Amino acid sequence: MNIVKKIKIKTRMMFLSNKRTVDFVIAGTQKGGTTALDAYLREHPEICMADKKELHFFDNEGVFAHEKPDYSKYHAWFTPKKSHKLLGESTPVYMYWKYSPKRIWQYNPNMKIIILLRDPIRRAYSHWNMLRTRNIEKLSFWDAITIENKRCKEALPLQNRTYSYIDRGRYLQQLRRIWEYFPKNRTLILKTKELRENPTFTLNQVYTFLGVSQYEKVLEKKNIFSFPYESSLKNKERRYLRSIFAPEIKKLETELNWDCSDWLAC
Repeated sequence: MNIVKKIKIKTRMMFLSNKRTVDFVIAGTQKGGTTALDAYLREHPEICMADKKELHFFDNEGVFAHEKPDYSKYHAWFTPKKSHKLLGESTPVYMYWKYSPKRIWQYNPNMKIIILLRDPIRRAYSHWNMLRTRNIEKLSFWDAITIENKRCKEALPLQNRTYSYIDRGRYLQQLRRIWEYFPKNRTLILKTKELRENPTFTLNQVYTFLGVSQYEKVLEKKNIFSFPYESSLKNKERRYLRSIFAPEIKKLETELNWDCSDWLAC
């Protein structure tokens, strides 16, 4: 066994013996900039992010099929240094997966939740485009969104992880599920657009929320896993999605005191 591996094992054993828990998760939304935020936070000297993005622990039905989940398997993904004050990980499906908030609360009721929200119309199209690029989705975007209800029903009693283009954009019901277990002051909800256009300002909000020092390093804007689109969003697709999302967006504006008029103008 090489020395690097020995050090990692020793560090993890110390982590487990101290019964240290993960302090925060980036819980969503998919295609909302979570990969970029994860990459930014890895640069902060006081934050230890998981060894990989998307651990998929709290949405793993196999893990929670037993009465007592084995958290040691979760902790094994973290290798904190002495300088690290906080442990965090990013799995964007946690926001969407209806069982995740309760499981996270049972693990650590003091967990902090960070969420990035993107215009749900563009998010849906980006989601579809990613699956097309990976050769997972065979249908056109129009066909995919118009038969989504059928696909989602086929996944019951669980949610459809793959083809939930519209369903993942119903942000308010997902936020309310989280707020059933965590007070609003333990959740930080940000706009994807603000992280993309002004990362320094947005990250300072994150640092304040997490209680770590402001990081003065000049940041390079990150555009990670941005796939080229094979075509443009068609007007009929935009109109169809706008008719679905408009009531949801209006309620979200009231709840968060946001202006999301640009989402409806897309």
